[in-house]
Amino acid sequence: METKRGNLSINSDNIFPIIKKWMYSDQDIFIRELISNGCDAITKRKKLDAVGEAKLPEGYKPKIDVLVNDKEKTLKFIDNGVGMTAEEVVKDITDIAFSGATEFLEKYKDKADQDQIIGHFGLGFYSAFMVADQVDIDTLSFQDGAEPVHWECDGSTEYAMGTGDRKEVGTTITLHLNEDCLEYANEYKVRETLEKYCAFMPVEIFLTKEGAAPETEIIPESDLKEDDKVIEHIHTDAKYEEKENDKGEKEQVEVSPARDEVKIEKRPVSISDIHPLWTKQPSECTDEEYKEFYRHVFLDYKEPLFWIHLNMDYPFRLKGILYFPRINTEYDSIEGKIKLYNNQVFIADNIKEVIPEYLMLLKGVIDCPDLPLNVSRSALQNDGFVQKISNYISKKVADKLAGMFKTDRENYEKYWNDISPFIKFGCLKDEKFSDRMMDYILYENIDGKFLTLQDCIDENMTEEQKAAKKAEEEKKTEEKDKKEDTADGSEEEKKEEKSEEEKEKEKVTIFYVTDQIQQSQYINMFKTQGKDAVILKHNIDPPFISRVEQKNENVRFRRIDADLTEDLKEKQDDSKALEEEAKDLQELFRKAVSNDKLTVKAENLKDTSVAAIITLSEESRRMSDMMKMYGMSGNDDMFKPEATLVLNAKHPLVAYIYSHKDAENINLYCEQVYDLAMLSNQPLSPEEMTKFVQRSNDILLKNAQNSEEK
Repeated sequence: METKRGNLSINSDNIFPIIKKWMYSDQDIFIRELISNGCDAITKRKKLDAVGEAKLPEGYKPKIDVLVNDKEKTLKFIDNGVGMTAEEVVKDITDIAFSGATEFLEKYKDKADQDQIIGHFGLGFYSAFMVADQVDIDTLSFQDGAEPVHWECDGSTEYAMGTGDRKEVGTTITLHLNEDCLEYANEYKVRETLEKYCAFMPVEIFLTKEGAAPETEIIPESDLKEDDKVIEHIHTDAKYEEKENDKGEKEQVEVSPARDEVKIEKRPVSISDIHPLWTKQPSECTDEEYKEFYRHVFLDYKEPLFWIHLNMDYPFRLKGILYFPRINTEYDSIEGKIKLYNNQVFIADNIKEVIPEYLMLLKGVIDCPDLPLNVSRSALQNDGFVQKISNYISKKVADKLAGMFKTDRENYEKYWNDISPFIKFGCLKDEKFSDRMMDYILYENIDGKFLTLQDCIDENMTEEQKAAKKAEEEKKTEEKDKKEDTADGSEEEKKEEKSEEEKEKEKVTIFYVTDQIQQSQYINMFKTQGKDAVILKHNIDPPFISRVEQKNENVRFRRIDADLTEDLKEKQDDSKALEEEAKDLQELFRKAVSNDKLTVKAENLKDTSVAAIITLSEESRRMSDMMKMYGMSGNDDMFKPEATLVLNAKHPLVAYIYSHKDAENINLYCEQVYDLAMLSNQPLSPEEMTKFVQRSNDILLKNAQNSEEK
């Protein structure tokens, strides 16, 4: 065949700058594209054999060889696939308006089972010019009588094509690397890229440093395989030592048997695992295989909590494994990784169109051959199909969690603190996921017991609410019976509109703790009176409980320091006297702590060991937290939570302050009581803490001096 010169069928005068700057966001991707094209060629050849249009040679082993040559500054990709004729090179390489893969699938779709063609001949090939000044193709078609073809292009729109010298069916693509990309002539750089993009390709991939002396290994002669390249046969004689036997006689004893070994060229190890775990049926996989796969892919040696194996064939094909990792940190520092594959070809990490945002906190792999990718395979076309995939993944995760709750509650509770951020975040981001999961959300109480929302409601209902609920249920039963007794049963049910006051009375208050150490005084008060609270200390919890309140109008959450419930107070014999006492104490404490807006209450608390506590309005505290979250806390006075100082009128210290309002050191005691109450609620500022420590020393000194005087 004479050398032929021609122009590439490209509408632009020069497509290569476009390829380099726009089509591929990551330069490494050219390796994936060229490997993918080799996989396509091998898939075609096997399919043609299956339909009787080609015959594979005996002992055929599909593979792709990648050869790195740092001296020649070249990188070669060699496959033993279907190869190309000169006409096919012209159509599939020089004319990028056609896709050989698409036409091939259309032609043979009724003759054999569908195998997804990974690459797209044409555009994928041109990614080579991201790193190469010149690209050569040497190819030989499987067709009888086909001549080998050599094609080359120097990055312009012109190419040269003539007779090649390839002897075996398949294709070799040689990249003559440009000076800016010589890192790809480094074996370790290429290996790293292959392991990133091609670790699970459906064809074995071997990397070799061209021109380097082959590595060797010594194996037993009995392990020698037919295709091993033998360098040397090694015989080692048996070794003997003189030892005494049971009779005290010396004799020669064999301590090392004779060995026949061979030194061979080191057997190549494929970079690609052609049968990754996600391609198998869940029933075929063991727990240890799942764990080993997790360690291998994510280099995380903490065992995952559990996993979900996805396996779907209709209405779209999707396989994968999602792992719930072990987490002991706050929600906002969790980093997951979902690897997206298209027919075992790595596409990207954490593509938000396919993986719901809240599931990106997990680790796993998703393989969907039906994904609609654009020409660079690095982004997804935006259509409803992608949303269906996302919805399916979300549903499978919810089904798995619900199933665990119902059938393996013990482990579900054990994992809860690790998995709760995923679930709560999902409930905030996805209404359908929220509906599926809300009944399976757990709340750990201050005794370490796990409760559902309904458990919390039942536990925190007042006697009055329980009686009202029972009466309402009885009323509904009566109305139902009455309706069934009517002639046609067509009487419409009348719904009485409840007033806001009635709605508030029906609301069940669930108390919660955000810091078990800081709020320990409140917790002890609750425990003493047999009251309960749940622990909500993740950053995700504040917005989550707001969502729960929106979905359940009869529920409200209050932090344990939000207010004093009647259970914690003694019954008031003289409320007017307490009001007068509170009024005097408020004036006294406002002056002592220099805060004329401080609200002070006097109560008879059941816990006589408590002198004072701080309560914070739930609404104003939530507003303050939200402003801080959005960086809007500049006006501290406007969004500062409304703090109330509650003094225990029954405590001797409070009684002393009240009865010695004009004493010399009374302001000192007021400040100390106030700071002690604040300390049990939240950390003091550095300035406040400095004053508190100094004041504590002063009080101790005065007490010591008074003791000496006595």
